[in-house]
Amino acid sequence: MSNEALATELSSGLKKLGLTLSSEQQQLLLDYLALLVKWNKAFNLSGVKDAVDMLSRHILDSLSVAPLVKGNCILDVGTGPGLPGIPLAICYPEKTFILLDSNGKKTRFIFQALVELGLKNIDVQNTRIENLSTDKQIDTIVSRAFSTIKDLLTVTQHLVDRSSIPITILAMKGVYPEDELAQLPMNYVMQAVTSVKVPGHPAERHIIEITARDRS
Repeated sequence: MSNEALATELSSGLKKLGLTLSSEQQQLLLDYLALLVKWNKAFNLSGVKDAVDMLSRHILDSLSVAPLVKGNCILDVGTGPGLPGIPLAICYPEKTFILLDSNGKKTRFIFQALVELGLKNIDVQNTRIENLSTDKQIDTIVSRAFSTIKDLLTVTQHLVDRSSIPITILAMKGVYPEDELAQLPMNYVMQAVTSVKVPGHPAERHIIEITARDRS
């Protein structure tokens, strides 16, 4: 597909998601997509190879969570090659994003992408989430590719415990994760489940919004 056709697909997808992005933001998303396609050939960053599939299954899928993101500092756990963190950072240039992954190959790609895209609102952390220590007040934790909701809550517990404010946790899932939600720890509560339709991606997608129970 030509660059012009990809741009048209992106614009159409954003409208279907109810997102309004400037032409500059849309070009940044396309530039990031081009980098992802290029680097993926050599470093196998994603199992998705085709640019059209990447646009729907990576870029637009990442942006499907955008309306639910709260606050000024967002932590993306298990970001891989920057998903959903980089598309969200392009969508919200006024917010700060911490992109965390223990895979050095993938975080090296993110560093290169930030240089080429000129993004200044992203902090890359090449470490395990259990080892993350930051003085930033995290408002939202988002994860698109983590194993289970229970595991996500377990490894981020130290961040929730240290926080002076309630942290919103957004788990991006495929089919409705009934079994995972049945194992939700007692100290957490599910606030909402949002079913999303990702343009060009027919698979089921759900976003689970969770917060820690009030400890007062």
